[in-house]
Amino acid sequence: MSEDLLARLRLIRTPSIGPITYRQLIGRFGSAAAALAAVPDLAARGGGRAPIVFTEAAALREVERVEQLGARYVLAGQGLYPRALAEVDGAPPILIARGDLSLLDRSLVAIVGARNASAAACRFARTLAHDLAREDVVVVSGLARGIDAAAHVGALDGGTIGVIAGGIDVFYPPENEELQREMGERGLVLAEMPPGTEPRARHFPHRNRIIAGLSAGTVVVEAAPRSGSLITARLAAEMGREVMAVPGSPLDPRAQGCNGLIRDGATLVQNAAEVLEAVRPGISRVRAPAQPFTAAVPVSEPEPDERARVEELLGPSPAPVDDVVRMSGLASGAVQLILLELDLAGRLDRHAGGKVSLRTA
Repeated sequence: MSEDLLARLRLIRTPSIGPITYRQLIGRFGSAAAALAAVPDLAARGGGRAPIVFTEAAALREVERVEQLGARYVLAGQGLYPRALAEVDGAPPILIARGDLSLLDRSLVAIVGARNASAAACRFARTLAHDLAREDVVVVSGLARGIDAAAHVGALDGGTIGVIAGGIDVFYPPENEELQREMGERGLVLAEMPPGTEPRARHFPHRNRIIAGLSAGTVVVEAAPRSGSLITARLAAEMGREVMAVPGSPLDPRAQGCNGLIRDGATLVQNAAEVLEAVRPGISRVRAPAQPFTAAVPVSEPEPDERARVEELLGPSPAPVDDVVRMSGLASGAVQLILLELDLAGRLDRHAGGKVSLRTA
């Protein structure tokens, strides 16, 4: 068993160490093992207690469970990791996969929509997914009821990837257990959370960012306002990916989200040919190249007045890191180190769009 894998697991499973902090730690120290050793000192310099590090015994248990399930790890920085997802800020450093990893080599398009979708919308999603699969496009979705399940079923013979919010061994919703098992054999199922994790509301936006990040474009078939599908569409737009929507009747609340997306600039699509026309320029078939970790250029420890200067620029409202760097007058590396220390001390919150805020309590 790889010592590096265990160290990476211990790092990302440690409370308060998210994907961005993980990458900064490994980028600075060159390896997960060296990063783990540095965490207590960094947290102390940030003015807080060091997080309780995930133990080696717990990491071993997780690896053994993953192996028992017939799954495997896909690690950022190694060749199996999909290039499109690797380009996303905050992409998961570690994924657990069960099924056919070769699907990640192909063109990927997401189809998402309402859980309480109409029969007509489910039929459309199933047909659209089937037609895309016939064109060698792999359909990505979230294995939810409604549109997600219909899309997976339609694409199953040609290739489909399900991204789930819980552990790789957890079936949610329960009625999709058979579908998820079949996809683990004939398609691919991906999970960010460790085995045994029951999905919670906070997990679904994280799942949605993976769906959007994997895909050259996202098609929304039916969605009510403020639905999870619109979150996926927003994330896709923020990543610079194509956002497409299927129009619906203005009399159906489930069509309001799609019609709103089209009004705001999403591409209107009605069949697979129009989807392919929209996403072809952004499709890549190449996995992310392996990237051996190398330690960053050392940054001298910031002076107390420099730390105070950065903290004064932070508050409860999220601020762009670039603004903090500019207003502090310090080198970017020094500011990033101070933010890393605050983060490990439990005093910093990171937000979408490269923003940070200082915890007030």
